[in-house]
Amino acid sequence: MAAPSYLIVIGTSAGGMPALTRLVAQLPATLPAAVLVVQHLAPDSTGQPLVHRLSMHTSLHCQLAVDQTPLQAGTLYLAPPDRHLLTHEDRILVTKGPHENNYRPAADALFRSAAVAFDSYVIGVVLTGMLHDGTAGLDFVKRCGGIAVVQDPADAEFASMPESALRHVAVDYVVPVSQMGALLMDLVGQQVSKPEHRPHIPHDLQLEAAIAERVMGTVDEVSEIGHQVPLTCPGCGGNLWKVNEGSVLRFRCHTGHAYTAESLLESSQQEMEETLWVALRMMEERKNLLSNMASRGEGYWSAQQEERIEEIKRHINRLREFLLSGSENTSSAARKV
Repeated sequence: MAAPSYLIVIGTSAGGMPALTRLVAQLPATLPAAVLVVQHLAPDSTGQPLVHRLSMHTSLHCQLAVDQTPLQAGTLYLAPPDRHLLTHEDRILVTKGPHENNYRPAADALFRSAAVAFDSYVIGVVLTGMLHDGTAGLDFVKRCGGIAVVQDPADAEFASMPESALRHVAVDYVVPVSQMGALLMDLVGQQVSKPEHRPHIPHDLQLEAAIAERVMGTVDEVSEIGHQVPLTCPGCGGNLWKVNEGSVLRFRCHTGHAYTAESLLESSQQEMEETLWVALRMMEERKNLLSNMASRGEGYWSAQQEERIEEIKRHINRLREFLLSGSENTSSAARKV
């Protein structure tokens, strides 16, 4: 098989396999591009059944990505579970680097490495899915001269990923999956003659791609592309840097974890909820201990313990209400206290 003229990189999550099977059914074996796919999977799952399912619907050669495999046209590479799928020059890289947007594999990591390796000969595609992975990735593709394609949210089983991309990135094409194959064929079917000198690739993207390939960065490297902020990385507990460039607000730490603002907010919310449940458990245990102490005392000392028990019961009830209510209900309840 020949080396690809283009890379088509696809990111999807919830509802992704039905959308992918419909899309790849439209692509012929003669496609002059390699297709690289990130589908969010459970870490302990296996991707081979998904590869088999895709191969049943397309004449493309489908396989799980293997580290150091040469890129070939007419081939679809699926990211293995719990591994990032990257590219370097004309080869595939499969790494177990830090999570990006709380995902591994992450569409953002794939899109960035493809954009740095193939610049304007990359087409980034975001399909159905939850949350925000792929949004920053499409921005990376655009900054390197590539093309951004998004599934029409009205056509997506889960519209969150397409809608996020449309909010933050100047997307070139918004189409339903039924029209996407013809669009991709038109885009990669154009005669290409690669220039003698590559177009300018932003330094920050080159540096981030290199960090992902090596799995670990340094404080000096991250300081080149952002400035430190008073926030903590949910993945490792280290400091976070706000990335200076791009149209998507992003943060990363020097160990390699990376977040859009939305994914960082979601991570902090989950951490806060876990902390509050721990606090609730500790207060329940304190209440039980005070109850045991009060039952063995008498007079003034016992009355003191009863007062403390009533006070901690009030705190427990408020905290339980906070945890069990939605944020809007919790805010109104807190104002009433």
